[in-house]
Order: sequence, then C-alpha cells, then structure tokens
Amino acid sequence: MSAKATETNLIPGNEQPFQFKQFSIQQDKCSMKVGTDGILLGAWADTSQAKRILDIGAGTGIIAIMLGQRNAEAIIHAVEVDDLAFEQAQENMRNAPWANRLEVIHHSIQDFAETQPQQYDLIVSNPPFFSGGTFSFNQDRNSVRHTIKLPHGDMLRAVQKLLTKSGKFCVILPFVEGLRFQELAGSYHFYCTRVTEVLPKEHKPVERLLMQFELESKTPIRDQLIIQHEGHNEWTEQYQLLTQEFYLKF
Repeated sequence: MSAKATETNLIPGNEQPFQFKQFSIQQDKCSMKVGTDGILLGAWADTSQAKRILDIGAGTGIIAIMLGQRNAEAIIHAVEVDDLAFEQAQENMRNAPWANRLEVIHHSIQDFAETQPQQYDLIVSNPPFFSGGTFSFNQDRNSVRHTIKLPHGDMLRAVQKLLTKSGKFCVILPFVEGLRFQELAGSYHFYCTRVTEVLPKEHKPVERLLMQFELESKTPIRDQLIIQHEGHNEWTEQYQLLTQEFYLKF
C-alpha cells in the first residue's frame, strides 16, 4: 500500500474479474485495478443518512457499487473522465443487482459541478495523490496517479457546490498527502470530523488515512485499522468485520 500503483498487493489476479459476494467487477479495460484503497473507502464511508451519493473518479465502478449494496435506498452517481474507465464502470454497474440505482457520467468533475443542479448527501473519492515526482511510462496510469487532471483544489471546489449542508465527504489518501489534504480542505471551509489511520500490520507505520469532512465543526472521531497480523493473509478481525459483506473469503 505504499503507492496507488501497488495498492493491489493484497488482491491477486488483477486482470481477471474480481468476484465479490453479491457482484463481480470486470477490470480488463481500466488502468487501475480493484485495490485495497477502494474497498476500504467503499466499506468505511457513512451511508446511513444518504439518499443521493456521488463517487468522484469511478474507475471500475467498485466504490459506487459497494455503496449501492450498503444503502438499498440511495441513488448513486459516479463521474469518470477517462474513456476506457467510463466504459468499464458502465459495464460493471449495468451488471450489478441494483443497476437501476447506479449511473456513471462521462465528464470531468469540474464540468459536472458546473452543470449539475442537484446536491448529494454523501460524496466519496479515491483520488489521485502524487503532486510531483517521476512520471511513469504508462500514461494512463500516470494520469490516475498524479494530480494533473484533478488537482485537489478543483475537487474541493466541486464538492463545495455539490454537497448538501449536512452532507459528508469521504476520501482515502496516503498519510502525508492526507495531512496536506486536511489543511487544504480547511481553506475551503471543510472540517475533518472522522479519521481512521490504516496500518498494513501492527508494527508498521500508518500508510493510509480514511477521512470524513463536513461543513460543520465537530470533535473529530479518531481510530486505527490494522489490516493483517504478521503472518501472510492473516487478516485482523477489524478488517474482516469492515469488509465481510463483500469478500468471499470472509
């Protein structure tokens, strides 16, 4: 989980369809495959009061589909600018058991925010996170990994327009980028009200931050999530409880 490009290290068979308990994800067209980050966010975000949900950067569509499973009443939209990812998300959503509540829109979030009249109770994103560094030879993956097409400021401006006053905005980012994102979000009048520090193993450093933002200041809820024990594929009870609605192995 040290980088978005390697976040699939816990999930084998990247090119093959990934089978969950209630749905399957095709991932042959997408540069970024099913990964731990997306599954964490899809299982962690608070869907309890949400009637309308938006996923920024649909990818395979996995997060939107997971949220649709967790909230059987919500209408879920996803925005995806990449052509192939849009096609993949559309295919996966069409095959989901709750397809009638899912829609992917082929737009950038910047354009979508300018034209969408309705607001959302929950907005989620597993966003690009490198603001610099060495570029890869794979341009499709590079566009996902680097904040070129979606600077974090652009995303926060879009969320400002699209989030209801009582709504929640949830993201997952690496530790350092997450701290920077919290500072940036403050300048857009968002308060971080819930944070889960994600550790790959007990004695490893924090690698991801799951963060919830709201427009109202509250005492933040803080906790930790450890994914594995020291042995290979020895998943913690915490991780199993969080993801047991989805993984076949749990």
